Amino acid sequence: QLQLVESGGGLVQPGGSLRLSCAASGFTLDSYAIGWFRQAPGKEREGVSCISSGGGSTNYVDSVKGRFAISRDNAKNTVYLQMNGLKPEDTAIYYCAAARWYTGSYYAPSEYRYWGQGTRVTVSS
Repeated sequence: QLQLVESGGGLVQPGGSLRLSCAASGFTLDSYAIGWFRQAPGKEREGVSCISSGGGSTNYVDSVKGRFAISRDNAKNTVYLQMNGLKPEDTAIYYCAAARWYTGSYYAPSEYRYWGQGTRVTVSS
C-alpha cells in the first residue's frame, strides 16, 4: 500500500523548534516531489513548502521563509520540515503529500496524489 506518515509534531513554546518527518512506504519517494501543507483551526488548508524529487528545488510560502527548511533523505525514504522560530500562528495540523511533479509555488492540493494523516503542531506558552 502507498502510504505517507508524518511525525514530529507536538507542543512547543514560541521561538522554539520542531522537525517534522514524512516517511513513505509502498513506493519510492525519490520519484516524487513532496509538499507540506497545514490546516489551522477554522482555516482552509494551505501550502507551506515543497521540494523536488531530487531535492534541487524548494519553495516556501512567505510566512515561513527564513524560519522553515525542507529537506529530504531519499536513502531513508523520508522528507523533513525543520521549523525554527515558531510562532503561535504556525499552530496547525501539518500534512505531507506526494506529487509526481514539482509544483513550486503552485500549492494546488489536486496535484498531490498521496497524503499523510497529519501531525499536530501547537505553538503556545
